[in-house]
This record gives sequence, structure tokens and C-alpha cells, in this order.
Amino acid sequence: MEELGRLDPANTKGRVILAHLGNGASLAAVHAGKSIDTSMGFTPAAGLSMSTRTGDLDPGLSYYLARTERMTAAQFQQMVNHESGLIGVSGTSSDMRDLLAHETGDARAAEAVALFCYQAKKWIGSFAAALGGLDTLVFAGGIGENAPLIRERICDGLDFLGIELHRKRNVQNALLISTDGSGVKVRVIRTDEELMIARSVIRLLNVGSTGKLEQ
Repeated sequence: MEELGRLDPANTKGRVILAHLGNGASLAAVHAGKSIDTSMGFTPAAGLSMSTRTGDLDPGLSYYLARTERMTAAQFQQMVNHESGLIGVSGTSSDMRDLLAHETGDARAAEAVALFCYQAKKWIGSFAAALGGLDTLVFAGGIGENAPLIRERICDGLDFLGIELHRKRNVQNALLISTDGSGVKVRVIRTDEELMIARSVIRLLNVGSTGKLEQ
């Protein structure tokens, strides 16, 4: 959000959806600089499907699998976090690059890609409703930053929200990938999680300019 504010200070007061799409994936709805909702829940497994995580599941599934497959809690945890999502649906890879390369000849790879894009689109729609509209959509993370085709498929059909991608800018992974006339600015912002964690730790520990912990 800090980087977004530097690119466009007006965003700090606007309605923003942050779509971090990578090996782990989540979306956040931000209003006036404060997060009001996130796709993740009690654990990172909630939300949209990820590389190896299921995303949201019917709570009744755990009992069903325990009864029909004799699945233990530990086995269920393993499945939800490490054997589902892109790898679970495709049966071949958790890497979006591999799936895109083989989707034309592999129905399951195509299904995994389609599911990922559909769920991201659905979360964007629900968060736009929660925000009462949308001013800026930000893509980040390994997939969000480097997969123009995935961004295009996610945004396809979202013109009713005012989203209109500029094809050339999108292919080039430009900082601004929406058209000049788009009602919603669509941006690509590089993620530096280590830097942001370090900054948060410094703020938490209240480290002064001297580098020493303030008492």
C-alpha cells in the first residue's frame, strides 16, 4: 500500500483491491488506507485456490472424508495445504507457468487455470461490493506480476466495474495496465515481502533513528 501511495497519493483515500497471486494467494479490500476484508481466514488455506492449498471448503467435507475414506485430521491437513489447489486439480504441477504451457493439450491443466482465474474474479467482485465500488485494482506476487494472460482472464468480464485493460501495457507487465479511459486503474506492483516485514518489525520494536531500541 505504501508503494501504491507513492504512485498515486489519491489511492490512500480510495477503494482498492490488492490481489497478491503467487504460490500463496490472497486478496484484500482496502478503504481509505485500511484493510476492511481479506480472503484468508483462520489459516492461509482459506480463500481462493493456490498452488497446493485448497482455498475455501465446505466444513462438512472433513467429516465426510473421515467417514468414507477413514481420513485422519493429520491427513486432512496434509491434503488441504500440500496436495490441493493447482497441483490437486491438474495432477501434474503447482506451477502456473507449466499449466499455461500445457493447457491446450491437457484438460486438467486447463481446468486448474480456469478455476484459479474464476475464483480470483469472484473475490474481486465480492470485494468491490463490500467497498461500494472500486478505484484501483493491484496485481502482485509471482503470478500477478508476471502472467499477463492470467491477469487478462481475471479481468475479462469485469468491465461492469469499470475495468478495461490495455493489451500492450498488460503484455509488457507495465506499472499501469489499464487504458487511459478505464474507470478503474489496474496496476502491477512488485512485491518485496522481506522489506515490508522488516519495516513492520522496526515499527513494532519502535527502533529510533539511532538504530537502538527505544525504551
